[in-house]
Amino acid sequence: MTLPDVDDLHDAALAARLGHLIDHKTKPLGALGRLEALALRLGLVLGSERPRLHAPQLVVFAADHGIAVRGVSAYPSDVTWQMVRNFLAGGAAVSVLARQHGIGLTVVDCGVRHEFESAPGLVRHKIAPGTRDCSIGPAMSAAQCARALRAGIGAARALPGNALLLGEMGIGNTSAAALLLARLGGIDVGEVCGAGTGLDAAGIARKTALLREALAANAGAAAPLDALAALGGFEIAAMAGAVLQAASERRVIVVDGFIAGSAVLVASRLAPHVLQRCVFAHRSGERGHARLLAALGAEPLLDLGLRLGEGSGAALAWPLLESACRILGEMASFESAGVSGRG
Repeated sequence: MTLPDVDDLHDAALAARLGHLIDHKTKPLGALGRLEALALRLGLVLGSERPRLHAPQLVVFAADHGIAVRGVSAYPSDVTWQMVRNFLAGGAAVSVLARQHGIGLTVVDCGVRHEFESAPGLVRHKIAPGTRDCSIGPAMSAAQCARALRAGIGAARALPGNALLLGEMGIGNTSAAALLLARLGGIDVGEVCGAGTGLDAAGIARKTALLREALAANAGAAAPLDALAALGGFEIAAMAGAVLQAASERRVIVVDGFIAGSAVLVASRLAPHVLQRCVFAHRSGERGHARLLAALGAEPLLDLGLRLGEGSGAALAWPLLESACRILGEMASFESAGVSGRG
């Protein structure tokens, strides 16, 4: 399939102008710490010395996973569709945070094992009622993977605004994320397999053994799209498509946790410049997330011990992006304020 083109954003002249503006605000050099680096990134992504964020969109991509029947989660698969209903009713954590910060919330059904009635905020792109069990063979066919990617591309293209916040829901999807990181990052899966929804030590050991079976059953799937089809979920594939589309449109991409990060990992292997558009919201409590961030060369904004998913960390980090833009656009310079600079 043809994927969106993602160009290199490198602009030395704009970077120099942004750096000059930041350094000459009424503050000691570097005094706003990493907020200054965030302001620089946002200016480069949006191509402006006075970047403005408008109509931010948080998209929760939802799907079920065949491997969940093998006991890789502390919760049953029915929780996927039940949580989708909770998102749409406004009762989930991410629903509350999106309301608080004025962020649009959309749920995309990529492959939930349930039929939903039409509802505001719900987009149907169901590929199938869940993937197959990847511990015995590919989770999806190449054609299904392509459909999921196109679903994400279409979902992102249809939304307004210049910022996309990534969220997900799918019982078993920490398994898919760990498998993708292990395969594409060349890391032993035992080092990145974590508790997910709350497994105990015995549960993690069982989950790790199943993930080793999945890697062995799909040993030939090494290229990014092959690995995604063999190991990933419909929602991860759709997220990867959305990342590619948002990057091609020069939107800011706010990456939530481990599962959203695995979609960015796939997308970055297909189009490396997507990482220029990404802001990584937080480091989660899921075991493999720190390794994933390292593989992406990413420094997250927050470290709150979160492991909820849904896009909750992305929503929590959102005010920092707004503050970074306001610092660039509204904070006085030493010259404009009549304040003496360094001697």
